[in-house]
Amino acid sequence: MSRQADPRGFKRRIMQPKTKTPAQAAASGAFTLPPLPWEEDALAPHISAQTISFHYGKHHKAYGDNLNKLVEGKRFASMKLEEVILQSSKDSADAGVFNNAAQIWNHTFYWQSMKPGGGGMPAGALAEKIKADFGSFDACKTQLAEAAKTQFGSGWAWLVLNKGKLEVVKTGNADNPMIRGARPLLTCDVWEHAYYLDFQNRRPDYVSAFLDKLVSWEFAAANLAKT
Repeated sequence: MSRQADPRGFKRRIMQPKTKTPAQAAASGAFTLPPLPWEEDALAPHISAQTISFHYGKHHKAYGDNLNKLVEGKRFASMKLEEVILQSSKDSADAGVFNNAAQIWNHTFYWQSMKPGGGGMPAGALAEKIKADFGSFDACKTQLAEAAKTQFGSGWAWLVLNKGKLEVVKTGNADNPMIRGARPLLTCDVWEHAYYLDFQNRRPDYVSAFLDKLVSWEFAAANLAKT
């Protein structure tokens, strides 16, 4: 069953589900994590329930716990998550706040970028925009795959809208294109914890599974429509 959790609507003190599975153990404090938009085994066999359980229930939750400790008693505690990211990105002294806030946002966005039975091709306005800006859907998909496969070390591959044009960009670690004025439409997580239990060192196979079987073009289309 699908549950919607738009990261741009990330709110402080989000109500948690009555029943917590291990993959829905939320951080406590000023910022809490939205629940997953699908059950933790919903992406199998491409991404296992074990990977989702560790990725969401351990890694994602840790970013929430860390952020809450870092912002306690500080101005960031009363801000929305996007505002925390934008403000903390301006000062290297706030690097810890930025890294954890951005990773909360990035991961929430990543969960929404996938769905059971995903893949295929976009439709409607998104398909037309991809053709206009990339020349073809295949060209867009190839650029996304290359960005995800060639990001050195940990990071992300993104489809973004930048100054009215669709672009593919890659970022390292917790970096997010929004701090440079671009609007993310979807993302692929290429930190090793996103795929290593299922694919070991075969990142290209994980990227192919993401693009062919999991990616939610409907989520990207919805984000485009909001711009």
